[in-house]
Parts: sequence; C-alpha cells; structure tokens
Amino acid sequence: MPHRQGEGAGAENLLPQESLTHDGTPFTACRCCFCRPSGRLAGIGCRQGGRLRMLDLSACRSRMMESMETAARHYAIVERAIVWLNEHAAEQPSLSRLAQAVGLSDSRLQRVFSDWAGVSPKRFVQFLTLGHARRLLAAGRPVDATALAVGLSGSGRLHDLIVQHEALTPGELRRGAAGVPVGWGLAATPFGEALLAWTPRGLGYLAFVDDTPAAALAGCQARWPQAVWHEDAATAAGWARRVFAPRMADGPLPVLLRGSRFQLKVWEALLGIAPGQRLSYGMLAQQLGQPGAARAVGSAVAANTLAVLVPCHRVIRDTGVLGQYRWGSTRKAALLVRESAAAQPELSD
Repeated sequence: MPHRQGEGAGAENLLPQESLTHDGTPFTACRCCFCRPSGRLAGIGCRQGGRLRMLDLSACRSRMMESMETAARHYAIVERAIVWLNEHAAEQPSLSRLAQAVGLSDSRLQRVFSDWAGVSPKRFVQFLTLGHARRLLAAGRPVDATALAVGLSGSGRLHDLIVQHEALTPGELRRGAAGVPVGWGLAATPFGEALLAWTPRGLGYLAFVDDTPAAALAGCQARWPQAVWHEDAATAAGWARRVFAPRMADGPLPVLLRGSRFQLKVWEALLGIAPGQRLSYGMLAQQLGQPGAARAVGSAVAANTLAVLVPCHRVIRDTGVLGQYRWGSTRKAALLVRESAAAQPELSD
C-alpha cells in the first residue's frame, strides 16, 4: 500500500518475523542482488531453552543502517577501482597494483570487495571483462512474457523484485501534478547517495546523486512542477531499504511511472530482464516487435528515472560494450558486476 507522510516506507516490515528457520538454521537477512549485509546479520535470533528468543529489533535496525552506510562508503572505493581498471585494461594489472592505485593494502582491498560484492577482487575483475559481457549477450533469453503481459495497474513477481506499477493519467500530466503531495529525501545506497521522491501512490523517482543535492532536487522537481513538496529523510531511507533489500519488504513495492505509451512499453519490458542477464538495444527492440526501432528503444531506456527498479542498466551495446548510462557508465558497471556476483554464486569465491 502507499505510505503516508511520516511513515518509514515499510521500515517496520523490513525486519524478518523470525530469525531462525524451522529447522533452527540461521536466517540470512537478505540475499538480493544489491543488499549484502555483513556476517553479523546472518542470524539475529537464538535458541534458548528450546524456544526462539528474539534479539532487540532496534539493534537490528541499527545494524541494517550501518550495513547500508558501509556499502555506500565502499562504493567510492569500488568506483575508483573500476575507473582505474578501465584505464589500464590492456596492461592486465596485478591486484597489488590495483590496491596501490586505490590507496589500500591487498588485504583491505580483498575485504572491501568481499563485503560490497561478495566476491574477491580477481572475480570482480573477471565480471568486468568484455568477454563476460559478450557471453551474457549470447545467452540472452527473451524478455519474460509475464513482464510484457502485466498491465499498468497490475502486479507480478518479476525476478525476486515485486513491483506494482501504474502510470500518471493524461490529466495529471497536463496539470503538472498540481496539488499532489510529493515527499523527497536523500538516502545512502550501495551505489552512492540517491535522491528519492514519492507520492501517496508510490515511488516515482530514484536517481543517484553525482552533482549537488540542490541540483538533483531541481531536476526531480522539474518533472512535477505543480506538486506540493515536503522533505522526509526517514521515509526516503525506508524506500531505499525496500529497493535494495526487496526480500525483506512486506508486499508489493508500488511505483508510479511517467512517460509516453512507447516509453511505458519499453520500461515494462525492462522489468522482465533478470539480474545477471544482459540484452542489447537491438535484441530488446526485436522482442518488442519493432526490430527497426533500436534507436528509439535506446532513447526510452535512457529516459528512465527509476534507477535499479526499472533496470535500464541491463541493456548494453551488441558488441558487449556497456554504453552510456544516465547515472554514469562506471555506476552501470558496478551494478552489473554486483548482479553477476549474486546471480552466479558458483563462480564467486
């Protein structure tokens, strides 16, 4: 359900109701592609006298926040590493050189990549290669028919991320969302700081902040010029938690899309691309039944303003080159590497 002003976007529901499975094994807090809590969150309950004793949930909330903040700090290191690796790819540099380039010891670099992506630096580099991207393209499956069949007022479970989406009405678009209450706030994520905005009907904007917060907010407000804006950092953090830890959310995550009929069709198709999978713009156009519209499809992909939720980062060039991304090609690489690490656990070390 939509969240009223002042609520934490389901923050209370982000905590597991039980901390141990029925056979007594620890329950892992989250196994999604984006949220990789540290080992401290692997079990937040314990058996005592044959009964389950819950630990202080406020302490668990604090650890969840710490994990997200830590991931955000680690992303700055990951970003520098990706930039440096792209600049020195032809040299096939050693991991020691990479560690030196980002100002860390070898062991510290290992820890950062393990905590942030769940893989070693060596495996991380392998996921970055052009060859890996080409293999994923060659294995690309058709967009899930479920995603294409879902209407704008429908809902469905698409690749472990429940999204209930609807579009603004033509009248709302003409009026510039006049009088609509829109909350906004900044929140830490595993890919840097993000600005989120929402209405009573759902999350309508998620953008990573690389400029000043004021500039990011101005860009967001330009899409809803007549709305009534209010800042709410706590609710923004709650929304971010639901986006980056979707299996801990209770019920569908409502999103509100704004775009042309063609853009909405493309964005719905993007929801059918699984984490760890990649499609080219041409493949996506063909699967939409418009094989000659790759350029138009690319423009629609680029117009998406719901980062991660509408996974435009999973569309790359047919050569395997990642191509451009609204929030930077380095962040696109980071998103794809982290998804590959989560989607291919048998390759992760």
